Amino acid sequence: MYFFYSMFTAAGVILLSPYFLVKGIAQGKYLRNLPERLGRRFPAELRADAAVGPGAIWVHAVSVGEALAALPLAQSLKRRFPERRLVISTTTATGQAVARERMKFADAIFYFPFDWTGPVRRTLRTVRPALIVIFETEIWPNFLREARRAGVPVIFVNGRISDRSFRKFSRAMVFFGDALRVFLRGVLHDATLYLMQSDEDARRVVALGASPARVEVAGNMKYDLAPPAQSSLVTWLQAELARYGRGPLLVAGSVVSGEEAAVLEALSAVERRWPDALLVLAPRKPERVGAAAAFIEQSGRAVVWRSRLHLDGASPSALADRPGQPRGVLLLDTMGELAAVYGLADTVFVGGSLEPAGGHNPLEPAVVGKAPVFGPSMENFRDVAAEFLDAGAAIVVHSGAELGATWVALLDDSDRRSRMGRAARELVERHRGVTAATVDRVAGLLAKPQAEGL
Repeated sequence: MYFFYSMFTAAGVILLSPYFLVKGIAQGKYLRNLPERLGRRFPAELRADAAVGPGAIWVHAVSVGEALAALPLAQSLKRRFPERRLVISTTTATGQAVARERMKFADAIFYFPFDWTGPVRRTLRTVRPALIVIFETEIWPNFLREARRAGVPVIFVNGRISDRSFRKFSRAMVFFGDALRVFLRGVLHDATLYLMQSDEDARRVVALGASPARVEVAGNMKYDLAPPAQSSLVTWLQAELARYGRGPLLVAGSVVSGEEAAVLEALSAVERRWPDALLVLAPRKPERVGAAAAFIEQSGRAVVWRSRLHLDGASPSALADRPGQPRGVLLLDTMGELAAVYGLADTVFVGGSLEPAGGHNPLEPAVVGKAPVFGPSMENFRDVAAEFLDAGAAIVVHSGAELGATWVALLDDSDRRSRMGRAARELVERHRGVTAATVDRVAGLLAKPQAEGL
């Protein structure tokens, strides 16, 4: 079965290679990290001294959201085990950028290998891990098998199985029958421990084949998200809003394809009451920046590019009124600044939720006391979204018109806005502590001889 899986994934890469080639040439994606993902070339810091001292702790986070959520865990692991090398891998280029910006304390940061035997073995030999920590539930059969063969325990932390993924797995098992069921059970048995976010996530991973003895409900580590540090952009923006009388400030974060028009429609509703309102729009993916700019211009507004701003005050302000010129929307086309900007907002929208994209992290605004507004597609944060709604700490909308009406209602009622913001922050504080408990479980695994098992 592993042979067929490897052949299937290889065929997929071959079929998609023209797309990867075009993207690689046009945007610099994929091609630069290809040798690393094939296990043929590694960053110098990953190779340096890898064979000296105790085995490394390897933390894997797929993309931006996982990298941000893994930050407190990575920091805690480095403090707890200073004698061990801490290495971080990501799958996406955006995740890599966030990891390099936020995890400078790590000994090495690199790309996760393709899930083929050769790249996996070469990477394991180079990293020489004592333990592998995979954030959420990214299951790679060859990687898990080779880690087991090398005697390296693998622990899944903050594990979750989304509604969509569980439906796909369930349908596949019905279609392929016992062959896939037995294969999945073997794959999941290769991991040492699954620390899942909720009872439902634990039930689902067991239903897919994980041993109940290896599955625990640990809670959601994303609640341990630290409040963002004050940034130069926030300092500049705060001064500019006061200087030119702009406001209220609306922040639409992690916006995906299909949501730009809805957010701009909502802005129009707010502008009818508050003509000086300013919108900060942050696309989820860098490749959506151009399309978002086009939507802004089509709406009759100017694009204020964050990457082109001079924050030292030496240039004319991008937010100042210019006779005959349209008001601007601040397009956040940079990485790592959204969380801090949420703290300055009067009201927010969390994207990836009006479109069927599963939603993005509502805890980022909540940790700075802002009640998240999001759409109905929050499968990736199912339990978090439900608890926030039950506590009156969030609002769900279904269209741009509803978003506009909700923003207007919140801006009209400062007491309600403050009350919801406090409730959101209190929920975050109530659920903190999962990271510390997870570090304790990691310490236990590192101290336990593998012959003893669990």
